[in-house]
Amino acid sequence: MKSDASSSTLPPVPASTPTRSQAADPSMQRFGRLGVALAMLFVGAFLAPLDYFIVNLALPSIRVGLNASDAQVQLVVSAYASAYAVLLITGGRLGDIFGRRRIFMVGIAAFVATSTLCGVAVSGHMLVMARVLQGLSAAIMAPQVLATIRTVVPLRQQTKVMSFYGLVFGLASIVGQLGGGALITYHPFGLDWRIIFLINIPVGLLALIGTWKFVPENRPSTQTSVDLKGVGLLSALLLLVIYPMTHGREAGWPVWTFSMFALAVPVLAWFVVTERRVVQRGGHPLVDLQLFHNRAFVLGLVLAFLFYCNSAFFLTYGIFLQAGLHWTPLASGTAIMPFAVGFVIGPLLSPVVVRYLGGHVLTLGFSMMTFGFIVIGWASTQAVSPNHLFYSGLPWAGIGQGLLLPSIMRIVLQEVAQEKAGLASGLLTSTSQIGAAFGTAAISGVFFSVLGGRRSSDAYAHAFQGGLAVNALLMFACIGFSLLLLRHQQLALLRSISS
Repeated sequence: MKSDASSSTLPPVPASTPTRSQAADPSMQRFGRLGVALAMLFVGAFLAPLDYFIVNLALPSIRVGLNASDAQVQLVVSAYASAYAVLLITGGRLGDIFGRRRIFMVGIAAFVATSTLCGVAVSGHMLVMARVLQGLSAAIMAPQVLATIRTVVPLRQQTKVMSFYGLVFGLASIVGQLGGGALITYHPFGLDWRIIFLINIPVGLLALIGTWKFVPENRPSTQTSVDLKGVGLLSALLLLVIYPMTHGREAGWPVWTFSMFALAVPVLAWFVVTERRVVQRGGHPLVDLQLFHNRAFVLGLVLAFLFYCNSAFFLTYGIFLQAGLHWTPLASGTAIMPFAVGFVIGPLLSPVVVRYLGGHVLTLGFSMMTFGFIVIGWASTQAVSPNHLFYSGLPWAGIGQGLLLPSIMRIVLQEVAQEKAGLASGLLTSTSQIGAAFGTAAISGVFFSVLGGRRSSDAYAHAFQGGLAVNALLMFACIGFSLLLLRHQQLALLRSISS
């Protein structure tokens, strides 16, 4: 794999000779202010995860302010995540067909509108419905960022740019945890929980105007149509998988959750048959199944799935501190700072690490996360409250995650052709969201199984340790998969050289 030796700042596109595809496309020649354009795209990348994190600490205020039921409060989080995951692949494909800049702007505008609906909600039911629409808007917006980076940023700058993409996610987690707690605590402009949604309006409008002015349109030269039957079947398939994952545990895993999982199998088969028929008729399927013949791409999807399973860490960490140690939401949000700081440092180190280690950046990142989770888990049961050893494990895990997030995205997307970048981005992000939902359901299930009926601080510490042990095992397995991926890429490079 070719490493990136460029600096850590974002300069304008150099005046060197453009690639053949860039020279043929006038929009690429106008892409002179790369830094400004990327900043506008990164706002969209920032808003989607921000509105997942920021709402967690506002749930008690939402419950009181809207007199919402327990089910509605849970849906405020899970309805957004479910809708977001269901439409990601379709959102990426729409960008490939109609233009990524155009679809990104549609997504941003819809996100602003739906954030407004969330902010003016007068009942729990209205807020849940608005959150569904907000998640769908985010799914249209988010895949265009990765796809645009893949198609318009020079290959030699993609490591650096993807490190900034990872930094954006790190900042979203920090702002979501700390910002959400601060906004609820200090309620600026006299607003209560509504401010966490209404603040999206000026930020989104700024990104919308900046995108219109600075980001060029980019899409394949061959125009295709929307595979509506494929959209419907894929959306149904993802809903059948994601909805029971995100709601099953709270509902006690009733029969309907397993019925939905079972129904997903024939729907998957129907979807595959439908997509193959579209190809046989000379059409353009929603999902090009040829992508799954690429072993590196498939290994990347497996890594993305397992990597995002560690999202359960944030849930169990918050429960351990608030329910087990009786910390306030703001104190609990502050306690994640060592991890969050590491999450910010990791992407900044990524270009340097890639320069010296190449694809082994994945092996290093997964090793650091494994080590960090082991230290945190072991230390959590050694004292009444978190100690120095406990907190020392958080930055290790955070830096590892910060190294991995941009690296997985970059390495996997490099395996696909530019005209399929939107689809691949949607597949990758959707797989990540399914991994997050699965990890949250499975690992939190381990947490509550270990906890049982006990409610002492020691019981919560052991439950937290059990969940972290599963996280550490998954990250350790990823070390092996990352080595397989690197070996496959090296063999592919040797074959291309010899031919």
